[in-house]
Amino acid sequence: MYEQPNADRPDGPGEPGEFARRAAERNSGLVRELIDLILTNKKWWLIPVIVALLLIGVIVLLGTTAAAPFIYPLF
Repeated sequence: MYEQPNADRPDGPGEPGEFARRAAERNSGLVRELIDLILTNKKWWLIPVIVALLLIGVIVLLGTTAAAPFIYPLF
């Protein structure tokens, strides 16, 4: 069945709505999105997970360079 347009809807067919406005915005980036997620949704448990993943990444990067002999004694 055909649905009649809603008269109290603020954005009509020719006017940009929320979706169009957000699509026109500049992307804020992955790090900013992650920080916004943590702050707005109060996902404080993500902070230690992210820090641990970053530390593992640094150790892997150091393990593939000339610093490898100095990293091995840590394990």
